[in-house]
Amino acid sequence: MSPVTDERLTVLTDRLENGVKRLYASGRYAEYITAMSKFHNYSFGNALLILLQCPTATSVAGYNDWKKKFGRQVKRHEKGIQILAPCHFTYLVEYEKKDPNTGRTLYGPDGKPLTEKRRENATRFRVATVFDVSQTEGRELPSLVSELSGEVPDFENVYARLAALCPLPVELGPVPGTAKGYASFAENRVVVRSGMSQVQTIKTLIHETAHAKLHPPDFLSDSPKPRQEKEVEAESVAYVVCQHFGIDTSDYSMGYVAGWSRGKELAELKASLNVIHSTAGEIINAIQPPPPELTRDEPSQERGRKTDLRKSRKRK
Repeated sequence: MSPVTDERLTVLTDRLENGVKRLYASGRYAEYITAMSKFHNYSFGNALLILLQCPTATSVAGYNDWKKKFGRQVKRHEKGIQILAPCHFTYLVEYEKKDPNTGRTLYGPDGKPLTEKRRENATRFRVATVFDVSQTEGRELPSLVSELSGEVPDFENVYARLAALCPLPVELGPVPGTAKGYASFAENRVVVRSGMSQVQTIKTLIHETAHAKLHPPDFLSDSPKPRQEKEVEAESVAYVVCQHFGIDTSDYSMGYVAGWSRGKELAELKASLNVIHSTAGEIINAIQPPPPELTRDEPSQERGRKTDLRKSRKRK
């Protein structure tokens, strides 16, 4: 497979680029980061591709995974959802040998440069097809996530897991002004206002954990971010995680992110979304690691793709 000549791959990557542009031009930021909460084990690009092709999707897997792992069959005439599948491989590259002390090329008796071969790692992408659970029928699926409401089931354990993940020590206590909490590298701690509801406490702790993970002091950062951008990233992470567990924080969170995408460059937007997506996924898995039988993340898919690639090479 050549990534240059694969027409389907070109079409899909173009769709992804155009989808990002349309997403921000139309102000559909909230819709996309809500999709993130459903597909945190997929890359941000694949989560967006799923959203663009099937806005109502909730759980996706490949044809064989639905059949073998979940006892479900894809319905007849259903159209698959196309995503980008990474294929990792190694190849040999020939280099001229260098003197380790001088860095100069070494030559053989015939006057020609001596060479050596090294293995290099590379990644290519191909188009893979998945299907949403609504496109399948068969055995009932177990619940994928715990539904949370005003009270947070297993609150103590959820709080403890978040505190363990946070790079700074976490404590409950008074917070100046009207803020619900803060993360301070100078004080070496995250403080969450005491006396709040369980939902507000968890949401605030996720927000401040995101700050602690993503936003070191400006003097330690190569490219410091403005405060507004830091707040948007932290609240977006909190929104994605809370949505995943059934906590609707739209009224509170969307005030942070309204209009954020306006005037941003495409590369800048994609970089921030990738950070938000990966951080939210890490926090979701820390709160509630996915059961082994329900893990359908991309690394597990990649193993099959590597095998497919090896088989295709043999056929060639």
